[in-house]
Amino acid sequence: MEKTSLRILQYQNIVQLLCAQTSTVCGKELASSLSPSDDFAYIEQNLSETAEAYAVLEEKTPPFGGIYDIRPLLKRVQIGHSLKEEELSQLQHTLYGFRQLKHFFRDLPMPAPLLKTYSSQLEILGNLENAINNIIDEYGAIRNTASVELNRLRHEIKHSQMRLKSVLDNILHNNEMQKYFQENIVTIRADRYVIPVKQEYRHAFPGIIHDQSASGSTLFIEPLAVTDLNNDIRQCQLSEKREIARILQVISAKVAREAETLKGNYQLAGTLDFIISRAKLAKAMHATRPTMNQQGSTDLKKVRHPLMEEQTTVPVDIKLGKGYRTLLITGPNTGGKTVTLKTLGLVVLMAQSGLFIPANVDSELAVYRNIFADIGDEQSIEQSLSTFSAHMCHIINIIDAAQKDDLILLDELGSGTDPQEGAALAMAILEQLISVNASIVATTHYNELKTFAYTHPNIENACVEFDIKTLRPTYRLIIGIPGASNAFTISSRLGLSEKIISRAKELVTENQSDFSEILNTLEAEKLAYEQKNRQLSEKEYHLRLAKQKFLHEEHNFKNNRQKSLQKTREDCAHLLRNAKREAESIIKTLKAQFNETNSHKRQQAIAEARQLLGQAYQNLPAESSIEVPNGVPIDMKKLHVGDIILVKNLQQTGNVVEIHDREIVVQLGSLKTTVKPKACLFISPAKSAPKEVSHSTVHYASVQKNVTIKRELDIRGLLVNEAEIILDKYLDDAILAGLKQVIVIHGKGTGALRKGIQEFLANNKHVENFQLAPNNEGGSGATVVTLRG
Repeated sequence: MEKTSLRILQYQNIVQLLCAQTSTVCGKELASSLSPSDDFAYIEQNLSETAEAYAVLEEKTPPFGGIYDIRPLLKRVQIGHSLKEEELSQLQHTLYGFRQLKHFFRDLPMPAPLLKTYSSQLEILGNLENAINNIIDEYGAIRNTASVELNRLRHEIKHSQMRLKSVLDNILHNNEMQKYFQENIVTIRADRYVIPVKQEYRHAFPGIIHDQSASGSTLFIEPLAVTDLNNDIRQCQLSEKREIARILQVISAKVAREAETLKGNYQLAGTLDFIISRAKLAKAMHATRPTMNQQGSTDLKKVRHPLMEEQTTVPVDIKLGKGYRTLLITGPNTGGKTVTLKTLGLVVLMAQSGLFIPANVDSELAVYRNIFADIGDEQSIEQSLSTFSAHMCHIINIIDAAQKDDLILLDELGSGTDPQEGAALAMAILEQLISVNASIVATTHYNELKTFAYTHPNIENACVEFDIKTLRPTYRLIIGIPGASNAFTISSRLGLSEKIISRAKELVTENQSDFSEILNTLEAEKLAYEQKNRQLSEKEYHLRLAKQKFLHEEHNFKNNRQKSLQKTREDCAHLLRNAKREAESIIKTLKAQFNETNSHKRQQAIAEARQLLGQAYQNLPAESSIEVPNGVPIDMKKLHVGDIILVKNLQQTGNVVEIHDREIVVQLGSLKTTVKPKACLFISPAKSAPKEVSHSTVHYASVQKNVTIKRELDIRGLLVNEAEIILDKYLDDAILAGLKQVIVIHGKGTGALRKGIQEFLANNKHVENFQLAPNNEGGSGATVVTLRG
C-alpha cells in the first residue's frame, strides 16, 4: 500500500489503538508492524482468526499475564552467560504463563480451530519449569533448598548471627558501658555488625572502627569480642554467593539447551496475543466482520469513521462497484464529504489488515490491490508549490501507478484553479482512471462534473444531505442525486441583505439557476421517496410479525384441538369399557337369579346384550368426527327430567334422569352418574316425554336367532384365565344352540390347564357333570361336558 495514503487516512492511529490492546511485548511488536494485504486468502484467514478470538472473548479473556519478553535473557544464556536471579524469576513466570495459555485453549468448550492450532504448538517444558521452581521461590529469591551446600551455609550463617547478637546484647546491657553508647542498638556497616559509640569514648571501647556519622559525633565500632564471629559470618556469606553463582550457572545451561523452544513458545504466545488484541479492538469499536469479495463490489451499511466518537458520528451507507465504479459526491462544505472518503479508505485498510470494521454485520467490501488517497491541503512552502500544484503532483503519481482493482479517493478534484479549467481537468482525470478499471470516489463542487456524471454510464452521483431549515448538515450520504451548494439560501438565513442576494441571482446564468433548482427538486423528491420507503418497510415488518404470530397461534390451536379430541376419544373409550364391564357383571348376576325353566330365554337375552355392547364399542367415533356441542349454564328452575345436558369434565351429553336440590342424576348411555349443576351445561330440552326408569326389573327384548356352534372347543396354548373367558362364552352359546354335551380340548402338557378348566366347570351352574374324554376322542387331553337342560 502507498505510504502517503496510509498517512493521509490515519492508518497509524488504528495501529496505535491496536497496540494498546496487547498484553505482551511480542504481541505489541506484531501489532505495530501490521499492514494491509491484497491477498484474498490471507485476509480471510486473518478475519477468521479475529472472529474466533471475538467468540472466545464473549466467554472469557485468555491469560497472558506473567509472560515476559525472555528473548534478551535467552540470547545471553546462548553465549554462555549466567542468568541473574530476577531474570530466572521472569523465566519462571513466563513458563507458567505458557502452560496456562495452552490449557486455556485446550479446555475451551467452543470450536476455535485456528487458535487451538497455535496453542497446541506451545511446548510445555515441565522438567525445566520444575528445576527453576526448585531454585526460585514465588518472590524471586533463591530457595535454601536449591542445593545441599547452600542450605548448610545459610544455616551456619543464621547460627553464627544468633551467637553474635547474643554477645552484642550482653555488651549493650553492661551497665558499666552504657555511657559509651550513642544508642543502645546493633547495626551493620560493610556487612559487619557494629555498635554506635560516642566519639569521646572511642579509646575506652576497644574495637575496629568501620564508619562514623556525618557530624562525626558517633563512631560505628565492631567490638573485638565479635571480630572472629563476624569473620566467620563474612566467610560463609562469600561461600553462599559462590554457591548461588554455581546454581545459576547450572540452571542457565539447562535454559540454553531449550532456548530455541522457548523462543518459539514466546512467538506463539505473541501471535495469540496479537489475534486476541484484534478482537478486543473490535469489541471496543462495536465492529463486525465484513464479507470480502473479489468482484470489486462494496456495500457498507451504517459505517462509521473508526477514529470518531460513536455517539457523535452519523453512520452512512456507501455503495460502489455494482453498476458503477465511480461515485461523485457533491454538497456544501462541512457536510461530511471528506469524512466519507476517509471512512471508506480507512475501513478498507482495516478489513484488509484482518480487523473488523464499525459497520452493520451484513456489510460487504471488495479486496483492492492498492489504495490511493488525495485528501487535504498538500501545500508546500519549501518546494514553492501552491495547493493546486501540490494536489496535481500527487494526482499525477496516482495516475501513473493506478491499475485495475485499485481504490482511488480524490477530495475536491480540480479545485484551486479556474473553475472551468479545473472542471475540464477533473473530467479528463476521471476518464483516465475509469479506463484502467479502478474504483473511484471523488468529491467536487463543480456543476459540470455533476452533469458529466449523469451522462457517463460508469459514474453515479451522490450528495451529503443538508437541512435548509436548520442550516446544518445531517451528514447522511444520499446516492443517486447530486447535491447543491445552497449558497443563496444559507446566506439569506444568516442575514445577508436580500438586495445583494437578488443581484447575485441575476448574475448567475439562467442555465446554472435552472440546474440548481432541478437539483433541489430532485433532492426533495428523493427525501420524500426515502421517507415513504421507510414507512412501507416498517409496515411490511409489522405485517410480517403479525403473520408469524397468526401462524404460530394457528399451529398451537391445531395442536390443542388434536390433543383435546384425542383425550375425548380416550375418555369415551374408558366409559364404554366401564359400561361393558358393568353389563357383564349384571349378566352374571342375572345368570344366578334366573331359574332353569327360563334358560333358553335367558341365554337369548344375554347374547343380545353382549352383541349390542360389542357394536357400541366398535362404533366408537374417530377423533376427527367428535364434536363437543356448545351450551349455556344450567338454570335449576327451568331444568326438567329428560333435558339434554353436557357433563364438562367428561365432555359427554346425556339425559337428565332425576333432579335434586343441588345435584342432577344424568344417564350417559349405559352409565348413570350424579353431578353438580356447575359441572354441566344445558344443551336442549327433552325431545319426548321422559320414560320411567325401573330400578327393580330389567327387561330384555327377545332375540329370535338361529345359533350354529361346533360341538368341540379347542383351548390349547391359552392361559387358564384366558381359557375360562372363552369357555364361559362358549357354554352360553352351546346352551343357546341346544347342545346337551360338548368336548373341551385342553391338551395334556403339564396338566395345569386341564386342572384349571375342570375347577371352572365344577363351579359353573350350566354344567351337569364332566369327565375325561374316551381314548378315541382325546383321552386325558380333552374333557366331555354335559350341560343342563
